[in-house]
Amino acid sequence: MNEHDEHVIEAIGRCRVVVRNGQVVEVGRPVIRNCPLAKRFACPVEDMTPEAIKRNIEARIRSFGMCTPAREVLAGPDFVIFGASELLGSAVRRSDLDAAVIVSDGAGTVVAANPALIQGIGGRMSGLVKTSPIQEVIARIQENGGAVLDTATAAIDQAAGVALARDLGHRRIAVTTADAAEAAAIRERFPETVIVAVHTTGISREDAALLAVTADLITACASRHIRDVAAKKALLQAGTSIPVFAMTPAGKMIILGKVAETDRQILVQGASLPVEGPHLPSPLC
Repeated sequence: MNEHDEHVIEAIGRCRVVVRNGQVVEVGRPVIRNCPLAKRFACPVEDMTPEAIKRNIEARIRSFGMCTPAREVLAGPDFVIFGASELLGSAVRRSDLDAAVIVSDGAGTVVAANPALIQGIGGRMSGLVKTSPIQEVIARIQENGGAVLDTATAAIDQAAGVALARDLGHRRIAVTTADAAEAAAIRERFPETVIVAVHTTGISREDAALLAVTADLITACASRHIRDVAAKKALLQAGTSIPVFAMTPAGKMIILGKVAETDRQILVQGASLPVEGPHLPSPLC
């Protein structure tokens, strides 16, 4: 047993989950009661209870090795059409972006220029707060073209990740962040970077307003304030249950590029934003 192996996740419904040595050892209480996306997971979460969330995390550990040395880092098909990893993987595949700075369990901040790596890491992980280095996972990421910011500590530092991406020669870079202050700092330091705000459930109205003027793309999750503040300034909305808002022309082009790439039927129409579907996370917070 590795006493230093610990991974802290804010999982479904911003529920704090701690995984140590491949075992779920702590599950908090989610801040929402219902999520339409969670009901579509491979291991669905019908009722937002700690027990159901624990079962979901344990299923992820079994199926693709999340937070363990067996972690799979590549994936192909979309999990959802307008998820952050799907949008970024599509943009890199089309060469609209050179690379994406994302976060992986077992590795921390990662620079990925391989769409399958972006999807394999980001499509299976959200809300990673803290992680420990797992050398097998780091090696697998590197074998598939990824660069890990800090192999010794698995640090999560998205601004430093953008700096690493630039040092590697990338210029059209996107970065995910769940922190409004970090998004603002990245915008000031690297103004040309495409900033994707993720994991926004429960953020303050002030942070929603800050993201509205700093991010290019914002995932609404179960955030009432993103819907109230950011959506009204958005140029484009993708999805209605858990929408993604394009706040800038750069964000808008990433969504439209994904629309052009997909073979799924798509409805496009003008509307005042946000447009809400019949099935929303509840309660919005």
